[in-house]
Amino acid sequence: MEFGLSAEQVLLTDSLSAFLRERAPLARVRRFAETGEGRAADLLAGLAELGVPALLIPEAQGGVGLSPLDACLVAETLGRHVAPVPFVANAAMVPTALRLAGSPAQQALWLAEIAAGRQVVGAALAERSGARAGAGVQASDGRLRGRALHVLDAQADAWLVADAHDGLHLVSAGAPGLSVRPLETIDRTRPIAELVFEGTPAEPLPGASAAVIGQVLDIGRAVLAADTLGAAQAMLDQAVAYANQRQQFGRVIGSFQAVKHLCAAVAADLEPARAYLWYTGHELGESPQSARATVCLLKSHMDEIGRQAAKSTTEVHGGMGFTDLLGLHYWFKRIGFNRQMLGSPEWLRMEAARTQGLVA
Repeated sequence: MEFGLSAEQVLLTDSLSAFLRERAPLARVRRFAETGEGRAADLLAGLAELGVPALLIPEAQGGVGLSPLDACLVAETLGRHVAPVPFVANAAMVPTALRLAGSPAQQALWLAEIAAGRQVVGAALAERSGARAGAGVQASDGRLRGRALHVLDAQADAWLVADAHDGLHLVSAGAPGLSVRPLETIDRTRPIAELVFEGTPAEPLPGASAAVIGQVLDIGRAVLAADTLGAAQAMLDQAVAYANQRQQFGRVIGSFQAVKHLCAAVAADLEPARAYLWYTGHELGESPQSARATVCLLKSHMDEIGRQAAKSTTEVHGGMGFTDLLGLHYWFKRIGFNRQMLGSPEWLRMEAARTQGLVA
């Protein structure tokens, strides 16, 4: 029995890393963040050629039919390169919702379009992980009213929207009564928006239920945790490289015991977390109905060690770590955004306790 990745999984992540190193270096990430260039069409096309948006889509709908573990591996790679591309909603949450709750016609149309990279579909489900004042969506007679905050993959052709009564709906961009307002967050590598619905026509997913929404949130949380792991690993790699170059008192700072301890502590946190991520991805693929507690605890744990990793690795860089020259802040802020999205660590630990019947 092998407790590791398959040759195909290693090839997938290596191919994606090579693509991102060439097409999305830090200079490209910085330009995207500073200018808000919109959807990076060349990156989306390249990812479609690699099969990234098609990962969780069955082969019958034009996808590659891989597992949640494969999606987590891709998300970790994207986080490592702080790639400014839609993935959490478009490639993970939305395909899962369509597979579980969409009609045959909806699956045939939307899954094929997402797999080919011709359509990007965002997700407005943040209200299911903690109520926000003035937010929430009501559905009646095929129309939506209300407000959804922190919508993932905001520069989309359509959105998957959860209402207050366990319904899921598809809303096309440009639908009457829909207002899309960009939200400024700390992470500028991923556009986030607020959607306002004023009698907006929507297409319901007939199989939607609380259980389906739960599974959609679970895959989203696992992917965000993987993204955080990749970002934290990238920060550690940069800290180690810097410590082996920067000299102080005639020695590289990596020879100082205090600096060694900082880097070693981060590495000691990340390595077992990677095994935890792999286990969670496997459980999501084999028994998604019972994976809720595992997913919630994974993301809450990754959020905590990710924040500490970002802090420690920035400290290794000293004052340079706080400048725009190195660009460390892109990974730092990505980890910070992931921490709050789809449930903070505190909220997720409570959700895990509820799932296990430990609290009412």
